[in-house]
Amino acid sequence: MIESLNGIFETINYKQSTSIKLYDNDEYEDYPAHWHTNPEIIMPTENIYTVECYNQIMTLREGDIVLVCPGCIHTLYAPEKGRRIIFQADINPLRFMKEIETLVTIISPLIVITPEDFPSIYDKVKSLLLEIKNEYLSSYTSFSEVSIYSKTLEIITLIGRSRAAAGMETTSPDAPRKQEEYIEKFIEICNYISAHCYDELNLEAVASMSGFSKFYFSRLFKQFTGISCYEYLTSRRLAYAEKLLLCPDLTIMEVAMRSGFNSLSTFNRIFKAKKACAPSRYKSLNNGILLE
Repeated sequence: MIESLNGIFETINYKQSTSIKLYDNDEYEDYPAHWHTNPEIIMPTENIYTVECYNQIMTLREGDIVLVCPGCIHTLYAPEKGRRIIFQADINPLRFMKEIETLVTIISPLIVITPEDFPSIYDKVKSLLLEIKNEYLSSYTSFSEVSIYSKTLEIITLIGRSRAAAGMETTSPDAPRKQEEYIEKFIEICNYISAHCYDELNLEAVASMSGFSKFYFSRLFKQFTGISCYEYLTSRRLAYAEKLLLCPDLTIMEVAMRSGFNSLSTFNRIFKAKKACAPSRYKSLNNGILLE
């Protein structure tokens, strides 16, 4: 299935004249640790399938759906007999929609959609994925790629709204209005952090943007994202550092400083803890890969 691997970076060979790829995969073959710049959606349709990502091992049942975020190193293990949908779409041209960037950070490295954990959206997400499969594998029809991208965006929207609503639950009388207000406010704050992650940001400065006290802001931010403001900032700095590590002319020290880390030792420690790989090792494994 992996057709082009340079170190651990996979280049996706998309369907002709498109930026999408889907496998109705039944191969009894494991796929080594790799990453790519697009998200990957996997759903076993017969038997189980196993995904390992940063030392977390998830065994998917038939019908379970996993979305692996861009840039996340993962390994795939297949049973002797089985079948699964593996779908990839280039969403980089869509990154101008800041909500996508925020969602990717919140759910990174992956999210598993099951009927138990996501009862309100599971059936719809599964239905959309099967529609994508049918559209992709059918004989050519006009606007097929547009149709598949629209369904992909709908899946992203369902996951994003479900995740945001779960984080911003409130029991106040005007709950729906207040929830939507908080969601919009915290998406704006997350976008700001992403755009300025390499600057010297502190909790007080970010909290002031919300109009809340530092302590109330910290509680609401963690409700919304599932992680602390510091952890969110660190994740954005790591994502930025990963791109810089692909630049052959930059040293590890330069990458650390440009990414907003105050010391090389701190950068090395956090990168290795989060990515299960030292920055120098990551750089050497991806030698020769340079992304815009």
